[in-house]
Amino acid sequence: MIRKYQKSDLSSVYNIWLKASTIAHPFLEKAFVEKVKADMLNIYIPNSDTWVYEVKGAILGFIGMHGNEIGGLFVDPQSQSQGIGTQLVDYISQSYNELEVEVFKKNRIGRPFYEKYGFILINESMHEESNQVVFRMKYRK
Repeated sequence: MIRKYQKSDLSSVYNIWLKASTIAHPFLEKAFVEKVKADMLNIYIPNSDTWVYEVKGAILGFIGMHGNEIGGLFVDPQSQSQGIGTQLVDYISQSYNELEVEVFKKNRIGRPFYEKYGFILINESMHEESNQVVFRMKYRK
């Protein structure tokens, strides 16, 4: 079931982000990751329009939106490759004619997911805080 995020979901959503992000972003420097950990709890999760994917009371994934931009899409590593990410993007895409996302070029999980879904590369730039190349991608219905 996909439902709207509630404040009581913060710990579950944060833990999914931490586990999945660690696997997807092994190339990020420790100092950057530590800063993002605090920002996830205090800025990103509370200020995003977020939906969770829940089964029998357990949150298995989430998608956070800023307008039509996917700010974060993460699935618990034990539940990946089961269609949860696709269901979350399908759900969100009902509300938008187009979606955008930024994903690290070196992200060997997220980038192929978005490409398979149909997102196309529209820009490549340097993310100054992480010193990593990011792809801006767009999906149109």
